[in-house]
Amino acid sequence: MRRFADTAGERNWVVVIMPPNTKGTPHDSRHFDMSPLLVIISIALAALAAVLFRRRSRAQRLRQFADKPLEPELLNLLRQHMPLYERMPSELQQRLQGLVNVFLNDKSFFGSGGLEITDEMRLAVAGNACLLLLNRDGPCFPGSGTILLYPDTIVTQAVTYDGPIVSESLSARLGESWHRGPVILSWADVLRGVNNPEDGHNVVIHEFAHKLDEENVSMDGLPVLHEHVDYPDWARVMSEEFADLIKRVQRNRNTVLDGYGSTSPAEFFAVTSEVFFEKGKRMKDRLPMLYAQLEQYYGVDPAGWEKRRN
Repeated sequence: MRRFADTAGERNWVVVIMPPNTKGTPHDSRHFDMSPLLVIISIALAALAAVLFRRRSRAQRLRQFADKPLEPELLNLLRQHMPLYERMPSELQQRLQGLVNVFLNDKSFFGSGGLEITDEMRLAVAGNACLLLLNRDGPCFPGSGTILLYPDTIVTQAVTYDGPIVSESLSARLGESWHRGPVILSWADVLRGVNNPEDGHNVVIHEFAHKLDEENVSMDGLPVLHEHVDYPDWARVMSEEFADLIKRVQRNRNTVLDGYGSTSPAEFFAVTSEVFFEKGKRMKDRLPMLYAQLEQYYGVDPAGWEKRRN
């Protein structure tokens, strides 16, 4: 913030005496009519007030859902497609139900390729996505209001450029997170991930971790942390762990994290988030510094959930 010196004491005042107007007309004929400008300003302020009012009303409405438990039939669907739910302490289970309520009332689901959206799909996606928000304040993934589900693995046309040479190929993906846009998921891969909570692969967690990442301007593996003092340790630990993962993948000695995390810092954050929630104890034992950073960021201890289950 720039600061300006107060120079009021240095002002020089000049009195100008105008000659009398003998013709009965103003001396300054350059009269400026402020009426159109005032009208424009009034309209702009009214529009801004309307937008702020709608946002406030929407936020208040969503907060009401956060305090409500899920209806019994929806809770049964959540339990069926979220084995991690049974591991969680009861207070986190209640918190998750409220977050799922908010998610379901805030996001729109669409099916593609002939897929019809069901409550089963909505609960499976919402429950696993909201794991990332259990102890975080703020809105519910504000960077995306739409979830698009495909029946199976998504095949897209990939284009690469090498100077004047253009190459095209087919690319198979389990999901995508568009910057400030929708989350796209393969329903078949959603099921494979959520129904096996110990393999460290969960496409819902992966893609919504990207959504948290993008809240800090761009997807680069650096989400918005709780405090400014958290950034130096985060940068140091994540950089070191990312470099170590690359070495382990090159030596074919990688066991805890999926090698896909070595492709970029953004993918590293998404992959480590999957493993943190699904293989928390193993990460804590083998990669304790990495686990500590994610535990501080997400505000939960999934390794403790596994002890509670056992």
